[in-house]
Amino acid sequence: MSEMPVASAPPTKAWRLPPLILHPFAEAAGPDKLVESSRASLMLQGLIPSGSLSRQELDERLLSGRYCEVRMLFYVGRDLMRWIDQCLDLAQRDDTLREAGMCYQAFAAILVDEPPRQVREKLQKWGVADYRSIFSRALGLNALFAELPSRDSLSDEFIRHYYRYADQLYLCRQLLWTFTDIRPQHFDFDLYASGEYSRLLEREWGEVAEDIEEQ
Repeated sequence: MSEMPVASAPPTKAWRLPPLILHPFAEAAGPDKLVESSRASLMLQGLIPSGSLSRQELDERLLSGRYCEVRMLFYVGRDLMRWIDQCLDLAQRDDTLREAGMCYQAFAAILVDEPPRQVREKLQKWGVADYRSIFSRALGLNALFAELPSRDSLSDEFIRHYYRYADQLYLCRQLLWTFTDIRPQHFDFDLYASGEYSRLLEREWGEVAEDIEEQ
């Protein structure tokens, strides 16, 4: 049985973490389903008229949209998990970080609770206001599912309230280990959309090729 990581004093040196790269995940009908789901929720609560739609039809629209949210969060979580794995690999190769007891929970916490300023600003530029809920729920769902579950494999009750389950799953995993509290001034990283990062690499490779030709 592996030993539980023990938290120690936070590192004081500055480290450059791998970039967080988010890939596109939306399906063609995704935005429409989300809008329909939101409207169905308001109708079910009696906040707006339901017209000729029955309660069953409204519930089906609500669940369809909620499952779409589960799908999107699951794939966001995959990108976040990949980033955390890369950070853990870096920590294992650094004596100071290894001795500090760095683990999954430490990097998940900085990602959700206190990412660097440039990451927060970029998320806001993308229109992502509540990134804390998105990131924590995405990680929570990935703590439970190794693959995206099909709609038929999930109960209506779970889909209807998935966000509450996801919130608790994230907190549960964070509480499994005692971990070192880290701060963004000591761990910096950037955020990219996958296409944006590909273009950045192409530009850097082009500059390297030009330097080689000049030599």
